[in-house]
Amino acid sequence: MILPLMLAGSTIAGCDREKAGGEQAAGAQANISGGEAKDARGARTFQHVVDRSQAGKATPAAAFKGPDDAPVTLAAFRGKPLLVNLWATWCAPCVAEMPTLDALAAKRGQAMTVIAVAQDLQGAAVVDPWFQKAGLKALQPYLDPENGLLDATAGALPTSIFYGADGKELWRVIGAIDWQGDEAKALLAEGGI
Repeated sequence: MILPLMLAGSTIAGCDREKAGGEQAAGAQANISGGEAKDARGARTFQHVVDRSQAGKATPAAAFKGPDDAPVTLAAFRGKPLLVNLWATWCAPCVAEMPTLDALAAKRGQAMTVIAVAQDLQGAAVVDPWFQKAGLKALQPYLDPENGLLDATAGALPTSIFYGADGKELWRVIGAIDWQGDEAKALLAEGGI
């Protein structure tokens, strides 16, 4: 269920940035609508907001590393709808939504590209073992240890941004969402998925 939020002072549980010693600051601001949902097993509650205030904005030029360790930008994915998930291994809401994001990538990978870009400062040293342990089937580890995408697009983790085939943003979800749930399906339908 989507709940209207007051524009001023609306807060959602999430992770800020990786801090020394594993500390993190909670909180993210958004201005459109919010909700919460259980994951595919009904076990966890995800809290998030849907923000359309950046609609029409082009993909940022920030470079990050692909699964092959080569530099890549979001522009490389133009021509097909793209869902970019910014996350980190130390961010509990990020980790909670990852299985549903992996299921989305497996189910809808022909219609759109889904990438998860880790914002861990230690890069592959922590992300690769996490991927192996998590047993994800469709997602591959993209790395942004300099947090270039986080700086260019978001202030909190997890944040998922949907870009049309033209590279223009349609909406973003700040916080964790069940990517197999009805709300996510309705959002993806807005992008023709």
